[in-house]
Amino acid sequence: MAQKRFYLSTRDKKLGGVCGGLAEYFNVDPLLVRVAFLLLFFGLGTGLIAYIVLWILAPKDNELIN
Repeated sequence: MAQKRFYLSTRDKKLGGVCGGLAEYFNVDPLLVRVAFLLLFFGLGTGLIAYIVLWILAPKDNELIN
């Protein structure tokens, strides 16, 4: 069985594809992930930092090499 991995979404992206990729990984609605990032950003101030780090480090799903 193939291991499940996180990738930036190229199908469901608004800015960088991070929220869409996380939604695909956890099989949830992308809106929930976007709201969670906004809550983290305005509540704790960490949402933007986490988003940028994931955007830089995660590969896009069209860059897969099988």
